[in-house]
Amino acid sequence: MKRIYLSGPMTGLPGLNFPAFAAMTASLRADGHVVTNPAELNPDSGSWTDCMRRDIAALMECDTVATLPGWEHSKGASLEVLIAERLGMTVVNAHDLVTREAV
Repeated sequence: MKRIYLSGPMTGLPGLNFPAFAAMTASLRADGHVVTNPAELNPDSGSWTDCMRRDIAALMECDTVATLPGWEHSKGASLEVLIAERLGMTVVNAHDLVTREAV
């Protein structure tokens, strides 16, 4: 079982992209993974800095980062991926992970 941190764009998207985070979290959890969803960590939002501090702390408890579409255009998700890569964590496309495990 992988401990997965879900990373993707939020700022500027409708509903902060929470529906995409919720749908992917449900799929990964259905596969038996423990998923850390930043939308669940920060349901009332708050400042970008406060959210990122909580998110990065939670990221440290995971071994894999799964990215949602558009992550590369997000300041926060790009930072999360950079941290994960520098620490030798696995970084994968979330949709590829679900597809691969469904086969």
